[in-house]
Amino acid sequence: MKELEGENVQLQEALRSHAVVDQAIGVVLALGGLTPHEGWDVLRTVSQRTNTKLRSVAELLIEWVRTKELRADIRTELERQLARIPAHRQADTL
Repeated sequence: MKELEGENVQLQEALRSHAVVDQAIGVVLALGGLTPHEGWDVLRTVSQRTNTKLRSVAELLIEWVRTKELRADIRTELERQLARIPAHRQADTL
């Protein structure tokens, strides 16, 4: 029974993480006029290049929408990744 409870908790956490990441991908899509696949790639690359867990990057981006504050390293890498997208596909810059 304890195993099932543990699995249930893990599944609930995975669903919450997935929702946060999906919301962050939406932020990236809005910024760069990207496809969902490209948004995922940008989010993943920002995570890797800043040595920050993907979920943490996602949470920071979602919070940024509300507060207009974003960690400098995340902002710099996000700008770098969006700059790689052709200008005619981008929305307004950060």
